[in-house]
Amino acid sequence: MKVITKIGRQKNNPERYNIYLDEVYAFAVDEGTLIKFGLMRGKLLEPMEIEEITYEDEIAKAFNKALHYLGFQMRSEYEVRKKLLDAGHGEAVVQEAIIKLEKLGFLNDETYSKALLETKKRTMKKGPRAIRQDLHKKGIAKNLQDEVLETFSYEEQLELARQLAEKEMRAGSRRTPAQLKQKIQDVLMRKGYSFQIVSDILESMTFERAEDEWHDLIEAQGDKIWRKYAAKFEGMERNMKVKQALYQKGFPVEIINRFIEEKEQE
Repeated sequence: MKVITKIGRQKNNPERYNIYLDEVYAFAVDEGTLIKFGLMRGKLLEPMEIEEITYEDEIAKAFNKALHYLGFQMRSEYEVRKKLLDAGHGEAVVQEAIIKLEKLGFLNDETYSKALLETKKRTMKKGPRAIRQDLHKKGIAKNLQDEVLETFSYEEQLELARQLAEKEMRAGSRRTPAQLKQKIQDVLMRKGYSFQIVSDILESMTFERAEDEWHDLIEAQGDKIWRKYAAKFEGMERNMKVKQALYQKGFPVEIINRFIEEKEQE
């Protein structure tokens, strides 16, 4: 059994106290642990009590570290747990800190998941599949992923996907309808929307081009293709290579033929 002979506040951290047993520094505790165990000069401590106090203080340190981490933004339980384990805290200490955080309402995976869903919809217009990946990366259980994503209605998905498609439509003035459709499909699939959503969006949009627009498009894209194949081939072989390349880009055959005729006359 040892006696507390001195308690001193730390200079660099006034919320922590150094405990001296039999005139020798033994350990440090925070103010909460000091009060909880009634530590004061003259108090006698058994070895088991000292172990309990230091274990409790380790939990307090992990808890405070987690609070600081959570102060920057919301986190999932998985993120907090990993942060504390990486900081060197033991499994048992981390679990106790997690339980305390959850009881006090600082950590809640359901609340976190709902907030993440709304953030990803609002700031990035992500679809369900992409958001599910985000939730999975944060260590959210599959049943909670399902529960949260059920609130993401088909109508809301359709509206967000339409906004993305319209943005690509405005930026795609130099693309053929086929190129534009492919671009919109790629964007929506990458954002995590289902094939059904993509199909509904594409069916609702008009991709027709006026005659003068086709002329401008093929002038913009065709010249480079013509130069590429004219440098290697001649006559029918060159024309066929150019025709195939432009057809794959979505140009109508009659527009391609007219373009090739004009190029041959130059």
